Amino acid sequence: MSYFNLNSGEKLYYENTGSGSDTVVMLHGWTSSHFIYSEPMSFLSGRARCIIYDHRGHGSSKSANKGHASMEMLANDLHEIICGLDLKDITLVGWSMGAGTILNYVKLFGCDRLKQIVLCDMTPKQMNDDNWDLGLYKGQYTQKDRDNDERKSSYYQYKKFILAAAPDLAKLPRLILGRQLLLRLMKCDLSVIKSLADSMKDQDNRDALGKITVPFRYFYPDPGSIFSPELEKWYCENINTDYKSVRFPNSTHLLIAEHPTMFAEELGKLLG
Repeated sequence: MSYFNLNSGEKLYYENTGSGSDTVVMLHGWTSSHFIYSEPMSFLSGRARCIIYDHRGHGSSKSANKGHASMEMLANDLHEIICGLDLKDITLVGWSMGAGTILNYVKLFGCDRLKQIVLCDMTPKQMNDDNWDLGLYKGQYTQKDRDNDERKSSYYQYKKFILAAAPDLAKLPRLILGRQLLLRLMKCDLSVIKSLADSMKDQDNRDALGKITVPFRYFYPDPGSIFSPELEKWYCENINTDYKSVRFPNSTHLLIAEHPTMFAEELGKLLG
């Protein structure tokens, strides 16, 4: 197993495989892990250098949990990996929280080392209000809902998120579903995932789009589950660089797990 040593002394698990003129770095979502990209990485590693890793507090990086985790911290972790491995001309791919990490990275460090950006099903602003309805839970999550959730357990909040992301899981017997959710939570540091969930809800990254100077791609599910497919139109209208989108039909927020071959093929089309 390979670990990247952060300046703080913490270690992040990562995999670095493949070769070629292109470099692809793929960032996973909240409570997920690098494993979500295993099949796409196998597909792409014959044409590009592929790097996947576990965010702090997740998976094999569960023990990297010092301090109060934030989205800015994840962006800084990404920056350390990019600089430490001397990566350039990167196709930077982020799904869900990974996409939020990219937007924070652009705000903090710019696009000098990037070739292109691929965001997968993520809003730049999770909290909905009178002027924004493209946030969490297809525009139905407000500050009132957040205040109510704060009084609930981490398990309750996680279950709410997962059942919204993958509605078919509700068909499982309650005991089987509960066991699966607990097993997933055991692979994460609860304090880290809670602070990251709070950090995402606190953020408004719409201004980050104006700092993107490389081609931008948006992969989105239709009909989707967590976020509205209407986000695609918003990105199209607010990106000032070369823009293209890819629709994943009959998909939920788990579009990568549902369509790993399509996901890998669409990424492959972006490589030189």
